[in-house]
Amino acid sequence: MIKVKLAAWSLGLFAAVSFILCVAYGLIAPKTLHMPSFLEAILPGFRWLTLTGFVVGLLEAFLYGAYAGLVYSWIHNTLERRWFASMDK
Repeated sequence: MIKVKLAAWSLGLFAAVSFILCVAYGLIAPKTLHMPSFLEAILPGFRWLTLTGFVVGLLEAFLYGAYAGLVYSWIHNTLERRWFASMDK
């Protein structure tokens, strides 16, 4: 069984760190190699190189990751209980 809270926090933090790395890469790479328009498309409210946009993007990235952790762990635990619990007996 997967701990739901642990999975949500882990994936939320993973997504937040990934967002920070994407923004950092965008700051050091030539404009032809980074994708601020992609981040703006998938993170509503995110605007490239504004403090408010960065905070909104970071929060949204964390929440998307936490949501993925919640849904994944719920599905995994449900399948574990229903389909595989009888195999352990």
